[in-house]
Amino acid sequence: MMGLTTLLLLSLLLLHQCISTANATKVSHDGRAITSDGQRRLLICGSIHYPRSTPEMWPDLIKKAKEGGLDAIETYVFWNAHEPFRRQYDFSGNLDLIRFIKTIQDHGLYVVLRIGPYVCAEWNYGGFPLWLHNMRGIEELRTANTVYMKEMQNFTEKIVDMVKKEKLFASQGGPIILSQVENEYGNVMTSYGHAGKVYVDWCAKMADSLNIGVPWIMCQQSDAPKPMINTCNGWYCDEFTPNNPNSPKMWTENWTGWFKSWGGSDPFRTTEDLAYATARFFQHGGTFNNYYMYHGGTNFGRSAGGPLITTSYDYDAPLDEYGYFNQPKFGHLKELHDALHSMEKVLTHGNVSHTDLGNSVSASIYQSTDGTGCFLSNTNTTSDARVSFQGALYDVPAWSVSVLPDCKNEVYNTAKVNTETWVIEKKANQTEQEPVPLKWAWRHENLDDTVIKGKGDKSASKLMDQKAANDVSDYLWYMTSVNIDENDPIWSDDMSLRVNCTGQVLHAYVNGEYIGREFVTYGIFHYVFEKKIKLKPGLNQITLLSVTTGFQHYGPKFDMIANGVPGPVEIIGRKGDQTVITDLSSHEWSFKAGIKSIDQYNNLVKVDSSEWKTHDLPTQRKMTWYKTTFKAPMGTDPVSLDLDGLGKGLAWVNGKSIGRYWPSNIAKSHNCSEKACDYRGKYDNNKCVRACGLPTQRWYHVPRSFLVDGDKNELVLWEEFGGNPSSLNFQTVSVGKACGYAYENKTMEISCSHGRSITGVRFASFGNVQGSCGSFQKGTCQGRKNALDVLKKECIGKEKCVVTANEAVFGSVDCKGIRKRLVAEINLCLFFFLLFFFLFTVGGVVLFKVDQKYIGDCGAWMVFGKGRGFVVGVLGSKQVAVMNDNSGLRVVFDGCLVSPTWYTPAAESDSFKDDEFGPQFHLRFHTPQPSIFGGSYCICVF
Repeated sequence: MMGLTTLLLLSLLLLHQCISTANATKVSHDGRAITSDGQRRLLICGSIHYPRSTPEMWPDLIKKAKEGGLDAIETYVFWNAHEPFRRQYDFSGNLDLIRFIKTIQDHGLYVVLRIGPYVCAEWNYGGFPLWLHNMRGIEELRTANTVYMKEMQNFTEKIVDMVKKEKLFASQGGPIILSQVENEYGNVMTSYGHAGKVYVDWCAKMADSLNIGVPWIMCQQSDAPKPMINTCNGWYCDEFTPNNPNSPKMWTENWTGWFKSWGGSDPFRTTEDLAYATARFFQHGGTFNNYYMYHGGTNFGRSAGGPLITTSYDYDAPLDEYGYFNQPKFGHLKELHDALHSMEKVLTHGNVSHTDLGNSVSASIYQSTDGTGCFLSNTNTTSDARVSFQGALYDVPAWSVSVLPDCKNEVYNTAKVNTETWVIEKKANQTEQEPVPLKWAWRHENLDDTVIKGKGDKSASKLMDQKAANDVSDYLWYMTSVNIDENDPIWSDDMSLRVNCTGQVLHAYVNGEYIGREFVTYGIFHYVFEKKIKLKPGLNQITLLSVTTGFQHYGPKFDMIANGVPGPVEIIGRKGDQTVITDLSSHEWSFKAGIKSIDQYNNLVKVDSSEWKTHDLPTQRKMTWYKTTFKAPMGTDPVSLDLDGLGKGLAWVNGKSIGRYWPSNIAKSHNCSEKACDYRGKYDNNKCVRACGLPTQRWYHVPRSFLVDGDKNELVLWEEFGGNPSSLNFQTVSVGKACGYAYENKTMEISCSHGRSITGVRFASFGNVQGSCGSFQKGTCQGRKNALDVLKKECIGKEKCVVTANEAVFGSVDCKGIRKRLVAEINLCLFFFLLFFFLFTVGGVVLFKVDQKYIGDCGAWMVFGKGRGFVVGVLGSKQVAVMNDNSGLRVVFDGCLVSPTWYTPAAESDSFKDDEFGPQFHLRFHTPQPSIFGGSYCICVF
């Protein structure tokens, strides 16, 4: 029997191996493209970093990426997140790399795994753990250092072994088709001299020895050793040429936008320019493109890099921080991807020729046995062009590319955006009948050990770099004492403390008294703190608190850049023209990392509830804790926390860190313009910026998975600078309005999200419309038919509205020689969660129908869904839902519960007959915004 059982197990194992082998994909490459089982592939990928969202968000993000026309998802692997302490690993929660890869596989997409393990990514210390920097024998990282290379190899092998165990490489039947070692090393290699070249060669050999069965890439590495494929990162990569004729032209980081820094304005990249750069790349032989980022996400906890990367990592990506489509960028790129995929065979196999058509326009013609495909490109930054190509005329706007899959019909132009624009809005917590201020408890952090007693965990007769604390906290205390008397030459009535700083913030105390703070300004990362002080005869305690907002993440030898208080630290005495300076840098210093109430994992240390006070709420008080409870906002929309009014600190929701906050840091007030940014011409992150003079980041993402149902959610704030939490509130994020566009003879699609329906049309015109979304104006020419009436008829009550922009629909346009387009702006979208909420409360069946009733002088009521005892729709421009059952009468107006003043049976008339839903009633209630809506409305409830 034992032998039979063993034989059965061996047979099953052999069968499993056979199945895995059968599903395996042979991924390789030639000089044209990545190949899959010998077939050349045109691949469009997008970066989504698993730690910057949550496992609950991953399926929706990946689903939307696939909907956007992506073939693969790219991610880095974050060493310091997975190994925060040497040989102590964490792959839980949003660090579950294997779960993330399998989720991508479940959606039928490939994976590009950039192991690095240096990642840059605006991530803290570039992804390196700080303990690595502090290991004995390591002088610097990313060079031919034996200790460093051993640790790098250990982590790389750890990741590869985990992935192999789960059979996730394509060679095992999994989704991973490419992997990356190192990252952008070629940008900084010269600073390492010969050791840099030795290190690159070692990286290639080490990676190749792991036998993963798929190609390895090295981005920005022009001398990448074989068999590594060198790839391009940047704003434009159409002129990039790989260093090996057998390597395809690959773009691993096509920057969709840019990151935001504390004190900096909000950079964005125009949709037209991003599409132009992408189309140019494929026009000139590229076959692999990865958008960095496709979804940027959030820097939760203390993961943001330095020196000043914000908690939001939205990046102006096609999917925004909350997971919404960033329209029109998402939709316009999707249309490009569809066009490119239709040309896959000809672009990966065809012979190409380029023809100058004049007026800065060139044509690229691909020809193969599978057909032809063409691009027309206008590189002029100001002048549109009309060109003759193969017997036909084409209008090619400045700085644009037209795609002609059959070399005859233009199906896409990068400057002709036909995709709708979404305007994302934030609304207050919709669970309260009336806005109720949060009830706060507070307590002051006890700083006596450091500020008064100068007690530390380590001591030295020199100043310590903040990296020496192994990144267990943003905070490092520097403490020393000075013995001075009135006969000392430095003694005077005019004394000051001067500190040379490289940390992002410095707080200073003398003899227990707070004397002030200083922090870096955007773009200037070194500063000198100097404040007047009063010393006493005898022993004086000096305490400095250095604060980081993330360690340096990029640059030549970035790991060696000082952070904290490098010195000198000086006391300066002035008597008339005489100045005496005492340098304290070599004094005996004590050091202590962290704030007592926060542990080394950035978790809150439990504190006796008696220490929390609920009266005399202090404001503008530094080093203070605030705590409150709140109800989870209604619905499934993403949630944000408005922290306007606070200074700087850290925030936790139900014990989970949502990141650093710093709303008091105001964005610089230059380089913004009220005019729309001109997409034409070379782009960089300083060209198009917005939100100057506003808080760098006011709203902070609170993932739905961090919340619990009901009112038992807890928010805790560590306020470092001092602020006022009284006006803080939780808000839901949704599409507030949408604008649609379509050039003549194109189709306009305009839609809501998450099951909402269009409630009205604010603007519509067909002709030479002026302005932008939210401020459109009719031009000098427009169709004879009223476009607003047409759109209302076609769109109201639908989740998606599809209309063709032509004169047959909108009437003739008298003006000649203009580029006509249809433009529309729709009203706020109704969230059907309200309908389902009431449905489950009633427990009945909802019959959907669209109907319009005008009820006396009470205004227009548009019904979207109704059932016995309930109705939901819109009154004017505001959402309304009403329910009448055994629990009583309830009304939700514009997302807020309101109390009706009375209701009575309606008068018998033709307007108020019973129908299949039962008797009808009048209802009168007061709106929460009487100054706008006049106090009360009558509506009809079944």
